[in-house]
Amino acid sequence: MKSIGKKLIWILLIPLCMSMGKSDFAPYFHDNGAGSSNGNMALFSIAEDTSIGTHVYTLNGSDPEGEAVTYGVTFDKGSKEYFSVEPKSGKVTLIQTLDREVQDEIVAFVTITDGRNKVVENVRVFITDANDEKPEFLNLPLVVDVPEDAASGSSIYRVQAVDRDLGSGGSVAYYLQEICHLHQLSFRLQSTPSTKFTIDGHSGVLRIRPGESLDYEISRTHYVTVVAKDGGGKYLGKYQVMTSTAIITINVLDTQDSPPVFIGTPYFGFVYEVSVPGSEIFTVSAKDGDQNNPSAIHYSILNGSDGFFSIDSASGCISLTSFPVQLRNELYELKVKASEVGPDSRFTDYTVTTVTIRVVDLNNHPPTFYGENGQQSRFELTMYEHPPEGEILRGLKITVNDSDQGANAKFRLLLVGPSRVLRVVPQTVLNEAQVTIIVENSTAIDYEKYQFLTFKLLAVEIDTPERFSATADIVINLLDTNDNIPKFSSEFYIARIPENSPGGSNVVSVTATDPDSGLWGEVKYSIYGSGADLFLIHPTSGIIYTQPWASLDAEVKSKYNFYVKAEDTEGKYSLAEVFVTVLDQNDHPPEFDQNFLEKTMVIGAPVKIEAVDEDAEEPNNLIEYSIMKADPDNIFDINTSTGEIKLKPYIKSMEIVQNITKQKDCKWSVVVQARDRGSPSFSTTAVVKIDITETNRLKGPMAAFLMQSRDNPMKALGLTVSIITVMVLVTVMISTVMYFRNTKSNRITPARRIIRRRPKEQRRWTFGPRFGHGDQSFGKFFVDDDNRKANNNSSRAQPPAPSAPVLPPPPPVHCRPSERLRSVPTVSGALASRNASRSSSWRTSKSTDGVKRSGQNKDGSGISSALVSELKMRIEQKITEANQGYYY
Repeated sequence: MKSIGKKLIWILLIPLCMSMGKSDFAPYFHDNGAGSSNGNMALFSIAEDTSIGTHVYTLNGSDPEGEAVTYGVTFDKGSKEYFSVEPKSGKVTLIQTLDREVQDEIVAFVTITDGRNKVVENVRVFITDANDEKPEFLNLPLVVDVPEDAASGSSIYRVQAVDRDLGSGGSVAYYLQEICHLHQLSFRLQSTPSTKFTIDGHSGVLRIRPGESLDYEISRTHYVTVVAKDGGGKYLGKYQVMTSTAIITINVLDTQDSPPVFIGTPYFGFVYEVSVPGSEIFTVSAKDGDQNNPSAIHYSILNGSDGFFSIDSASGCISLTSFPVQLRNELYELKVKASEVGPDSRFTDYTVTTVTIRVVDLNNHPPTFYGENGQQSRFELTMYEHPPEGEILRGLKITVNDSDQGANAKFRLLLVGPSRVLRVVPQTVLNEAQVTIIVENSTAIDYEKYQFLTFKLLAVEIDTPERFSATADIVINLLDTNDNIPKFSSEFYIARIPENSPGGSNVVSVTATDPDSGLWGEVKYSIYGSGADLFLIHPTSGIIYTQPWASLDAEVKSKYNFYVKAEDTEGKYSLAEVFVTVLDQNDHPPEFDQNFLEKTMVIGAPVKIEAVDEDAEEPNNLIEYSIMKADPDNIFDINTSTGEIKLKPYIKSMEIVQNITKQKDCKWSVVVQARDRGSPSFSTTAVVKIDITETNRLKGPMAAFLMQSRDNPMKALGLTVSIITVMVLVTVMISTVMYFRNTKSNRITPARRIIRRRPKEQRRWTFGPRFGHGDQSFGKFFVDDDNRKANNNSSRAQPPAPSAPVLPPPPPVHCRPSERLRSVPTVSGALASRNASRSSSWRTSKSTDGVKRSGQNKDGSGISSALVSELKMRIEQKITEANQGYYY
């Protein structure tokens, strides 16, 4: 019945869906396969060293109807959530630390939905390995027991270490880093390198190095540092090799291979005058060289006793067998044998030593100290601190004496007190000696540390059983010297002072101390340096203050540095550097260039006003702009930071402006305030008159310039004045050039060309030799009517030639014999200097009517032209001199 009901429901729903006109299909993921960074995360893998917050994948899917889809990711209940998804973009971000060795895959459920249909897919994310694990040693601690007779090259231990990484990062190799051993004789750890062991790099088998052997008596314990190194791999994008270390303790086991050893050799014994037969003289001691399982020791005297001494075979005690008066020698040397007793009570290994026995009298006199006045136990000396090292303290006169004889009179001198300051000579005395005290460490004898030093002088017998001794006190009173320099409490001082502080204001106090006493400990301060001009220092207190007339201004200079000097009475000194920062105060109000400003505003574009605050630092020099008053009101906005004024957004055309003002003149006034951010705050105001216009009234570059110039009329006026000035200068230059050109064209010079008009045919006459042989500056005269027209085409017409009186006849001309006089068919003239060698005269000649040459002169016209030229030249010379006087 249920299946029939479901079929009926589907039969009823199908027509209903068809009637709605569209179907609703579920969204789906894109499966882009392995290695893809977007899709449904199928076969996706991630490295375990990926950082938290990394974008690792992008979920990608579509909806058949093209509707927007959102993404999500969930995890099993109770499991750690490793990823988060941005719902719209599908970006998957890592939010938990990964560790492949703990968890090598992540099970997640990715979802995609269009708001009505939701698709969930189960994905497995594989975590790939990174080389983040060190090799780990097994069976720690590593302890090995090896007999000392183990063969060279034999294996003694196998080291094992594992690395949980995969691939090359999980492989392990071994090597030895450092070996040290426990020395038998000193019984302490010796960090000396050893090469007795080697290790196989692959298997970790530890062996005794070929050619080496172990010896319990030399080294009982060896410490070997073994390093386990993996094969390397990448971690966080870098290749790295990880290592671990462990210490292998190798205990060497003893075997029976060493003879007995006497302890405490050499041996000395004494027989005194009060000794009786059976008295113990000395006891020797020996032990088996094999410490692991020692054997019993048997003692015996081989020779040297002469029947006067015996030894206990078990204890090694040597005893006297007769009275001392029966001893024939003062010195006896006994050969004592120590033998090992084996398991079968037989003697095996043995060793022999010498025991020296001296016969002495009774020791009944201790050492005694003497001074200049007899026996004395206290000695005093006064001296200056820091004497030279090696100096003898000659003020101490000490003698030490022991009245006994021989070994009883031998004693050692010791000086007990501050370590390594003084030393005593001699250190060993027999009977009597003069005691000398020598300075060993001059630095330690310091008055600033100790005003007096106390030492104990000891005399202790060396070889007597009684060990008699004597003591004497040595007191050294120290006198001070100037051995210290003043020292500042800091190498540099940093001070801050507000600007505009009155003269004499305290800046900082410096302190220097001199541990010397008296006048040597008094410190005097001074300052110097390029930055110290504005400052003073009190010579005794060290207080630095400003000069009475000093005025600190952070806007002018905010940083000063100089040196302070601390000096004692003998000129010993030290230096410290002082850095002074002048703190800026808000002492300058903002200022506009003018209190009344005129600006032209184009609708849609702002106009900018600017105020300047001369304070040095923020926020004192930061300015905020505001509109205090506007006419009309509520028309303008202002940028508080930049000072840009613009119209309200609804004012977009001149029609709106004119509707507001009801006037054709669109000039509005705004009162703008500029306020700084200092404390206290200062402000200033300016009236801005704004002329409103539109951009489409003027076009072209000139129009744009004029529009900009309306905001700054002085700019337009300056440009106009500049153009007019350039035009005037060009006109003056052209006029000056033309004037000098015309002046030059009318002047008679040695290279002057005189142009004259011919009534008929126009020909050019060329004259012969120069006038005057000594002046190279004179050239030939040319008469060229054609050139006259060319040179004087822009000049005015020549005036008629004046009539001149007839010149006197020319002087005779002296020509060289090789030259012959030429017949010149016209008039030529030259203006010569007043020199006697140059003849100042006019030469004239009149050609005959029968001579047919061009350029003939009729009725004295040549003479007239020459006179006119001379007059013109003189007039122009006067004009030129007058002009030169005017310009210069």
